[in-house]
Amino acid sequence: MLKSKNSFGYLRKKYQLYLMLIPGFCFLFLYKIPSYYGLTMAFKDFNIFLGNNPIEAIGLSEWVGLDNFRRLFDNPDFFKVFRNTILISLYKIIYLFPLPIIAAILLNEINSKLYKKLIQTFIYIPYFFSWVIVFGIFYSLLGTYGLFNQIINSFGYKSISFFSDTKIFRGLLVATEGWKEMGWNTIIYLAAITSIEPTLYGAAKVDGASKIQQIVYITIPGLLPTIVLMLIIRVGNVLRAGFEQILVMYNPTVYEVADVIETYIYRMGLGQMDFSLGTALGLFNGVVALILIVSANVVSRKLLGRSIW
Repeated sequence: MLKSKNSFGYLRKKYQLYLMLIPGFCFLFLYKIPSYYGLTMAFKDFNIFLGNNPIEAIGLSEWVGLDNFRRLFDNPDFFKVFRNTILISLYKIIYLFPLPIIAAILLNEINSKLYKKLIQTFIYIPYFFSWVIVFGIFYSLLGTYGLFNQIINSFGYKSISFFSDTKIFRGLLVATEGWKEMGWNTIIYLAAITSIEPTLYGAAKVDGASKIQQIVYITIPGLLPTIVLMLIIRVGNVLRAGFEQILVMYNPTVYEVADVIETYIYRMGLGQMDFSLGTALGLFNGVVALILIVSANVVSRKLLGRSIW
């Protein structure tokens, strides 16, 4: 009872914050929650030509239970796609997750405001490019007749097929995403650094701490809550390996190593109009993501004493 009174008192004191949630809740109720009805297609033999509209077609379609999931798991392509998704996501976490943290720490140590702004602008700009533009830039550099291959050809070496070599393509996905996304994530960590109490650095200087020691004992612990939050979110999205990026950059020659769950849903659900199978795969994706983010939160709370909830 006391806890309930305290909660009500906090709500009354901070009611402005809760009022700010109203637009977000309205968006969820109008655009997100009603769409969950479409998930029933995963348990039906959906026929879009039944009824007068898709919603009516869902209701009139035959209920088949878990048959779509059996078809999904019996399909040999599913495990290949699932493996590709996990591997590409893990590569991106291992190689790309630390980069914006390091970049933010290094930028924070730059004293020249002009030089700092130039570096920030340089690494932020790629984030605002669409994946079509990013593909065009890298294809002009690394394509069969791109600048890089022209240079190595002039030295008598053979061209490297960056976009069709199954041994290279995953590395290309990781490199291009790192180039595009690092700047935005750096902003998040820079903002977290600004919240660290400046007097801590002053006290450390008085005690004779070097720059490295200040980073290790002040900056990194101050960033830890943000790092944990971003890592939990990234683990929860491990089955989202980058739909737009891969859809734009891959081709049939690299399907074996680059076809992921989202592109497979796109090709099966829209390309072959197998909406029930595509929905089943999407629902599987969502359930696994929920399990991963809850598990990551529990592990973080037990090991680090920090969590989202």
